[in-house]
Amino acid sequence: MAASKPVEAATAAGGGGGGSGSGLPRWQVALALGAPLLLGAGALYLWARRRRPARGKGPSERKTPEGRASPGPAAPGGSQPDGPGHEEMSPLDRAQAAKNKGNKYFKAGKYEQAIQCYTEAISLCPPEKNIDLSTFYQNRAAAYEQLQKWKEVAQDCTKAVELNPKYVKALFRRAKAYEKLDNKKECLEDVTAVCILEGFQNQQSMLLADKVLKLLGKEKAKEKYKNREPLMPSPQFIKSYFSSFTDDIISQPLLKGEKSDEDKDKEGEASEVKENSGYLKAKQYMEEENYDKIISESTKEIDVKGKYMAEALLLRATFYLLIGNANAAKPDLDQVISMEDANVKLRANALIKRGSMYMQQQQPMLSTQDFNMAADIDPQNADVYHHRGQLKILLDQVEEAVEDFDECIRLRPDSALAQAQKCFALYRQAYTGNNPLQVQAAMKGFEDVIKIFPRCAEGYALYAQALTDQQQFGKADEMYDKCIDLEPDNATTYVHKGLLQLQWKQDLDKGLELISKAIEIDNKCDFAYETMGTIEVQRE
Repeated sequence: MAASKPVEAATAAGGGGGGSGSGLPRWQVALALGAPLLLGAGALYLWARRRRPARGKGPSERKTPEGRASPGPAAPGGSQPDGPGHEEMSPLDRAQAAKNKGNKYFKAGKYEQAIQCYTEAISLCPPEKNIDLSTFYQNRAAAYEQLQKWKEVAQDCTKAVELNPKYVKALFRRAKAYEKLDNKKECLEDVTAVCILEGFQNQQSMLLADKVLKLLGKEKAKEKYKNREPLMPSPQFIKSYFSSFTDDIISQPLLKGEKSDEDKDKEGEASEVKENSGYLKAKQYMEEENYDKIISESTKEIDVKGKYMAEALLLRATFYLLIGNANAAKPDLDQVISMEDANVKLRANALIKRGSMYMQQQQPMLSTQDFNMAADIDPQNADVYHHRGQLKILLDQVEEAVEDFDECIRLRPDSALAQAQKCFALYRQAYTGNNPLQVQAAMKGFEDVIKIFPRCAEGYALYAQALTDQQQFGKADEMYDKCIDLEPDNATTYVHKGLLQLQWKQDLDKGLELISKAIEIDNKCDFAYETMGTIEVQRE
């Protein structure tokens, strides 16, 4: 799927670009990178690691307060704080009764009344009763959480943790409050403590840690590399990006009749004179890999409303996306999509790219609408199903993803990328469904794909990530070596291989050496820079 700023996420184009394959234990570094949605191996792996089932507890919500929701007998006769015998109860009994009444209000959704009861319990509780008092503070924090009073949540959880330093509920609730208050570092500290206390068995805690680590990693990378000007990605990445499309008119070579006069003279074709234009010049620059001039030449065609205006708009939008300027790309894409007299392939391609941009901006409904519209206007376009299939995987709609890959393969049986990604989708479905037989069948499917399409680096990359899931690290390493053999200048493969070293051998030096190699190969590899930033956050 195309991306708005398809920085080095492993592309849907035979492993060009690197996405979010993590190698670090527990925390998937890729998830910390904000990897864009130029999918393929990397972004699919982002989804894969995020969806990896926990080996212990499920994602318990930790919403309810502690203690019974209905008051229990606190003293002979079951007296309550406001009932007969109230004066005969001990201070702790009265506090517990107030808490129980608060729990009853909490379950009824009456959070203000619950807060009043918990406050009463706190005031009644003897100060030496640390565990009970910490529970009352934690319960009041739970009620404040329902009212989205995050500052009060954090304050009460802090009181609870001071009284009971290993109080997991209070630590996790405070972590969530810190997240809402944008205190990322404090949030990460709390949620890391929770994960350690839980033995890394609660998926909800680990996902929050992943999320915060992602944000901190991006901030770290931005801070460290803030002086880097937005630049055109490497030629290797751009070629890999365009190779993920088979029905993209703007990426096709110039036809003889389209060539500029001077080029046709060289070919002895001066009789086929066509008008010179900014768009044709931009296409010529594409063939020469002189990518920095494409936006300006496309703009010349657009300014004069030339014959190739629709093509120029789409080409300019595509390169705006490539340099990370989604705000500039969107008006061009909107205009192409609205041009009902334009070639339907152009409009469908614009919809694919805008849909991918929306997905990166975390607007899945708009993204889905664009892909569905592309399928409606151009149902025989294999690119639509290929890229929509990847979107479906990110949305956890794996069965629909497989259907889209099947349709892409039906339209283009030689699509190695769709074959590999279908296999990966089936693997994820089997893995998350805990079906060992289907996992085994999917792993065999990978072997078939790389046998049929031995030149498809994407097949090896996806297989490597499945092997990593299965903790077959040695074979995964071999698959990344195959990728490097096929694409020695693909910087992101070195990043993936470096991350694998961290998980496999906990070899930080080797991992960083490989990531540094990626930057040496391509100093525009954002994936490598952001991975470095994330590792620094983890080391801190």
